[in-house]
Amino acid sequence: CLVQQKLGARNAATFDIEAACSGFIYALEIGQQFIMSRTYETVLIIGAERLSSIVNWKDRNTCVLFGDGAGAAILQHRPDAHGLLTACMGADGDKAMLLCMPGGGSRIPATTDSVEAGLHHLQMDGKETFRNAVSAMCTAAQEALRRCEVDMSQIKLMIPHQANRRIIDAVGERLAVKPGQLFVNLDRYGNTSAASVAIALRGDLVLMVVFGAGLTWAAAVIEW
Repeated sequence: CLVQQKLGARNAATFDIEAACSGFIYALEIGQQFIMSRTYETVLIIGAERLSSIVNWKDRNTCVLFGDGAGAAILQHRPDAHGLLTACMGADGDKAMLLCMPGGGSRIPATTDSVEAGLHHLQMDGKETFRNAVSAMCTAAQEALRRCEVDMSQIKLMIPHQANRRIIDAVGERLAVKPGQLFVNLDRYGNTSAASVAIALRGDLVLMVVFGAGLTWAAAVIEW
């Protein structure tokens, strides 16, 4: 609602989507459904993160990975234009503790003890997160391509969630992505969570694939 107020968008309904690093593609799919159902004609989606405020700067396993960033897109129905062709999403709450901030909200409200225990910082099981991220991102990407009846040779650019270089390279290798097809800006901005794929938007036939806490994952094919 603060963004709505600053934009002067008095007629706009406003709400948050919480899907961690997968949030932007989740928002794309929700926005598309609003437009296809004729509920709204124009949808603004924003992926914005300030992860520097919740990382543990004493934990080099996580603090060196994350960054702050924001990206946005406006969705409208344009029969003569390109756009979101398909999106598929997934989640596995059984593995939520692999990548999470344990404290916060009504489950573990902030107290002196919870703060001193580090429960309000990001925590990650790196090995298991890597394994699940690569598997889920590849599965989602393959399903999105199948739904569109296209293959990787037709994709001009793949924009993976900028989690870390090992995950990006492993996903690219498994999907047989050519070096020129793989977008990487991790070296400049770090992992900006839900903002990472939004920051990179541009191109022709684009495959976007994400993975995040929850665990959540999603992929989308966009004709941009």
